Amino acid sequence: MPTATPTPGKRLLDPSNHALILIDFQSQMAFATKSIDAVALRNNAALVSQAAAGFKVPTILTTVAEKSFSGPMFDEIIEAFAGQPMLDRTSMNIWEDAAVIARVNEIGSSRIVLAGLWTSVCIVGPALSALEQGYDVAVIADACGDVSSEAHERAMERMIQAGAVPMTSLQYLLELQRDWARSETYDLTTGIAKKFGGAYGLGIIYAKSMFDASEGH
Repeated sequence: MPTATPTPGKRLLDPSNHALILIDFQSQMAFATKSIDAVALRNNAALVSQAAAGFKVPTILTTVAEKSFSGPMFDEIIEAFAGQPMLDRTSMNIWEDAAVIARVNEIGSSRIVLAGLWTSVCIVGPALSALEQGYDVAVIADACGDVSSEAHERAMERMIQAGAVPMTSLQYLLELQRDWARSETYDLTTGIAKKFGGAYGLGIIYAKSMFDASEGH
């Protein structure tokens, strides 16, 4: 019989054990995205970006045909990673782009977390490629979108069957924090949740305003 210990599982994310890749959050790609409302998509992209930037997760920002066709990254992402260059490319699969792969190797993490547009093309490509090369892959499902719900769901199923792990944007933030006793990032986490965490964020605002309550106390 195993003996339980108060230690986190190795499969959990923390700020130092993965690289985040945000892919093609661009206006032209968003126009045709129908599996998720554009407001929710931008909110979730902002939540993930603020979480990664705040926790200093190594993050790669990549666009496709930014100047000639697809337009700039969402402002919410640009603001979170102020001054960080975008890696623009021509390939639909970022894993086939030399500049992106050079950055992946520079970061040197064996775990990759993906989010972006579209799920069935620009997320499936790197997910399957990275898995085949021995990486652990997670996909933030509600920070991805596609031309239809069918396209998004079949893409998620395809990646899961290949070994990718699905998660959500709020889950990503809370997994990085994981312990409310970590006071150095407490205000960061609750601040992001209040702004982008939907009903959960409203609950934090209410509790703090009415009772001066704190998570974990």
